[in-house]
Amino acid sequence: MLPNGTQVPNRIAKAAMEENMADSNFAPSEGLIQLYRAWAEGGSGLLISGNVMIDRRAMTGPGGVVLENDDQLPLFKRWADTGRARGAQFWMQINHPGRQMPGDLAQETWAPSPISVDLGKMSKHFNPPRELTEEKIQDVIARFIETARLAEQAGFTGVEVHGAHGYLISQFLSPLTNKRRDQWGGSLENRARLLIEVVRGIRAAVSPDFAVAVKLNSADFQRGGFSQDDARQVVSMLNPLGVDLVELSGGSYEAPAMHGGARDGRTLAREAYFFEFAKDIQAFARMPVMVTGGVRRLPVAEQVVSSGVDMVGIATALAIDPNLPRDWENGRNSAPELSPITWKNKPLASLAYMSVVKYQLLKHSLGKPAKPEVSPLWALACGQLNNTVRSRRYRRKMAA
Repeated sequence: MLPNGTQVPNRIAKAAMEENMADSNFAPSEGLIQLYRAWAEGGSGLLISGNVMIDRRAMTGPGGVVLENDDQLPLFKRWADTGRARGAQFWMQINHPGRQMPGDLAQETWAPSPISVDLGKMSKHFNPPRELTEEKIQDVIARFIETARLAEQAGFTGVEVHGAHGYLISQFLSPLTNKRRDQWGGSLENRARLLIEVVRGIRAAVSPDFAVAVKLNSADFQRGGFSQDDARQVVSMLNPLGVDLVELSGGSYEAPAMHGGARDGRTLAREAYFFEFAKDIQAFARMPVMVTGGVRRLPVAEQVVSSGVDMVGIATALAIDPNLPRDWENGRNSAPELSPITWKNKPLASLAYMSVVKYQLLKHSLGKPAKPEVSPLWALACGQLNNTVRSRRYRRKMAA
């Protein structure tokens, strides 16, 4: 039972993954709807969409879904109906990339402070950002609120505000990327102001039984960045705002802990990467807590829940086998996994990992079985070719 009074059928959530399967109008494509049909039939109690952008000028990738007005609302309604068809709750994850926007999209990049993404030789793929003005910050807040309002209108049962993984809200939270000296920077209270204003605005704009969740880094895993103590304090700030769930993850493009690159040695069988953080932060949270990152086996999921953590978010394992919850329910000890990518170039290895995951999503969107044994190099090459083609189309679309 969520604080808003609605029920999630079980404690397994399909966590968000970057699908990049929009149609030419930034709306859900037939392939994306087919992909969510597979997850809906798989038995997860909660489905959380991949990034839905609040502004078509600010994208995490060229094939991203955007919901900024009601032009394509019938397709979003189809998407919502598909995800909810078997009784699951379906939440839309809403996001702004800030400085983590690919440079080949040829859009102006904005961030809390003019600090570029540092990925060594790969940094060239991201344009140096400009510092957001007060007017643009207010526009971002208004866009988050409007996208949440439209998501409810489309039939989704909630939204999840993405405040993790180094995207815009996470950039405001981190002292490494937020060097502002106004009301939006400096103290943690100021750095958290954007998140708090977004959540407060959404809660006021949607129905009481519409879920409002937040995805938050348990830590940035970078020296001097957003810390575990910061996460505790931010959760305490969220407590009185009517938040229905906090999902804990971690990392950013620069330190991709969400892919297992910075696992805590105390975690369960080196799965559930952020489990220890979740147990700690749960002591400060008055809303349900969900932990995401690495869970693929039923005994691990059961141990997470039996420890008192409310929900288990699963991403990669459900990218391979959308029916995993149903398998577990039927007594099959499925434990889908991808082979580790041990390349010396960590940013490239992280990109290859995401490409392998997206390769599985593409298979399911075509109604085909996953292929977890795909070569990371092949998946990366396919992904880069797809991105190149989509980026060209995106630039033409935006120019028109």
